[in-house]
Amino acid sequence: MPDFETTLREAGLRVTRPRIAVLESVRDHPHADSALLAETVHDALPSVSRQAIFDCLNTFTETGLVRRIRPSGSPARYELRRNDNHHHLVCRSCGMVVDVECAVGAAPCLHASDDHGFVIDEAEVIYWGYCPDCVGSQQVSPERA
Repeated sequence: MPDFETTLREAGLRVTRPRIAVLESVRDHPHADSALLAETVHDALPSVSRQAIFDCLNTFTETGLVRRIRPSGSPARYELRRNDNHHHLVCRSCGMVVDVECAVGAAPCLHASDDHGFVIDEAEVIYWGYCPDCVGSQQVSPERA
């Protein structure tokens, strides 16, 4: 269980109840979008505005405390798991997002065919498909999956 007060201080940020509540919400709802996170924080701290919650998410993303992923056609999603070389699976039907370890195992997982002189230190991979629940409930035909 992360100590969010220490985490905020080490990032050079003031420790506030809203910031801790946002970090707790991201921890409790990995891959949630900002609307769900705002709802859960607002339930815990009704006086915190949605804008303050969005500002926290932006600050945490900029300081590297939170990772923002942006699957195509989906709102941005947030997670605490970062800097560990993992990727994501996204269900085309229900939108569920799950973590998946790097297929190669060493950063940055993929080597570009032409790096154009860049020093590559990270690769962001999103695998797309259909989750077992959507295939099992026949929301997706097996031929399509």
